[in-house]
Amino acid sequence: MKKATRAARKTRELKAGASKQRHRQLTEEALELIAARFRVLAEPMRLRILDALGEDEMTVTELVDATAAGQANVSKHLAMLADARLVARRKDGLNVYYRVADETVFDLCDAVCSSLGERLAAQHDAVRHFSGK
Repeated sequence: MKKATRAARKTRELKAGASKQRHRQLTEEALELIAARFRVLAEPMRLRILDALGEDEMTVTELVDATAAGQANVSKHLAMLADARLVARRKDGLNVYYRVADETVFDLCDAVCSSLGERLAAQHDAVRHFSGK
């Protein structure tokens, strides 16, 4: 019992420390950089491209097939992702291969998906409770 209490206290302390870090003052420059990152990720096609790339390298042609989008559209979004340094390119002969350069983007997506999943599950439970099922 004492171990469980100690573990619970330690968990609360860690969460409190993380909360304090989250609430630190950010400079205007930092806030703008954060907002710019979210703007890049606010487009579903760019998220689709990142998802398709996963841990692999792909050419534009392969990404066109994977996303069912047009070549010009995929190229435009790849350029924006490259400018944001979320993807990197590697030229090999006539082919250019793209890969995810900043894998922390997947951590962010996982956090958002987890939060959305919890919210949708709570809504589903509320609807089920309301309908009596």
